[in-house]
Amino acid sequence: MIERILRLNDVTDDSLFLWGPRQTGKSTLLKQLFPDAPYYDLLKSEEYTRYKIHPSLLREECEMLSEGSVVIIDEVQKIPALLDEVHWLIVNRDIHFILCGSSARKLRREGANLLGGRALRKTMHPFVSAEIPEFDIDKAVNHGMLPRHYLAANPQKRLQAYIGDYLQQEIIAEALVRNLDSFNRFMEVAALSDGEMVNYTKIASECGVSSKSVKEYFSILEETLVGFYLPAFTKVIKRRVQVSPKFYYFDVGVANFLLRRGSLLRGTAEYGHAFEHFIIQEIRAYLDYSESNKQLSFWHTQNNAYEVDAVIGDAEVAIEIKSSDSVNSSHLKGLKAFKEEHPECRLVVVSLDEKPRLLNGVEVWPAKMFLEKLWKGDICGDKIE
Repeated sequence: MIERILRLNDVTDDSLFLWGPRQTGKSTLLKQLFPDAPYYDLLKSEEYTRYKIHPSLLREECEMLSEGSVVIIDEVQKIPALLDEVHWLIVNRDIHFILCGSSARKLRREGANLLGGRALRKTMHPFVSAEIPEFDIDKAVNHGMLPRHYLAANPQKRLQAYIGDYLQQEIIAEALVRNLDSFNRFMEVAALSDGEMVNYTKIASECGVSSKSVKEYFSILEETLVGFYLPAFTKVIKRRVQVSPKFYYFDVGVANFLLRRGSLLRGTAEYGHAFEHFIIQEIRAYLDYSESNKQLSFWHTQNNAYEVDAVIGDAEVAIEIKSSDSVNSSHLKGLKAFKEEHPECRLVVVSLDEKPRLLNGVEVWPAKMFLEKLWKGDICGDKIE
């Protein structure tokens, strides 16, 4: 059994919202960590119907528990009214809740009680490299890191079902869009922009919808945790920079499927794009799990002369991601330009080189070694407790 890094120890003192895309392993983790906790699974039709009709049943049942007890409600967004009962139980009975779901969008849209700061927010990511014995980077780049997909010999059918389930459960069930065909087309076009700066007008033209609709579609992907924006590093010293964000799907396997990528081989442009996506995915998960206050961003000058794939914090670490097996000085242009403006910045290249080395003052790390250092806190300096 693979042991997950996310531990949820805060629940001894606080209640928690645990959000994460479907199939990241939230329910499995909760059952492992809290096997004796009362567990309300709103995916079960009988439980959903029972508490939908009588939300007060939750309060009546939990009043029988001792103070400090932990209670889990899975798919809490399905019945927003339960949060009023949860709020009362937190305040009056000191019950600690873990409120689990794939999106807070429905709760916000319906004006649900989000507990007024009485619950911490945690996010569950797909597998990360540090969780997997004998981790295989080529498998991760091809299959993605969702547990059922990474562990499968051939995940294509599972990915197809996953995308279909997402559209059905997150989009149709919540009536988030009127034209599902347009949204489906948008998801495919958005995949073409995966890891690129977002151009709403261009995407709208390719989808046959308005720019306003495209912005709303991106908002849906972000708020249902299926995608995320990577902001631009906008601190200007000398060179003018781009300010538009990049967009990534939350898992590289999802992007691969939507782009109809086949088996990705080292040395191809498609592998390079997926490799970059995967490393960004790992850094993002690390910063989240370590509860770092450092922002992850990218740097791109307005004249397109220079770019750095990842910047951590206030120019503390700049990272270039190259799927080359032999990094050379031509790969360092963006990092060197960034260093001119931020001389204290640590410069790193993540690559497929066999051994680490120092190239003109830049640390070159083989991907697996970089990931090991990342999760030990040797890249960003934030330890995971």
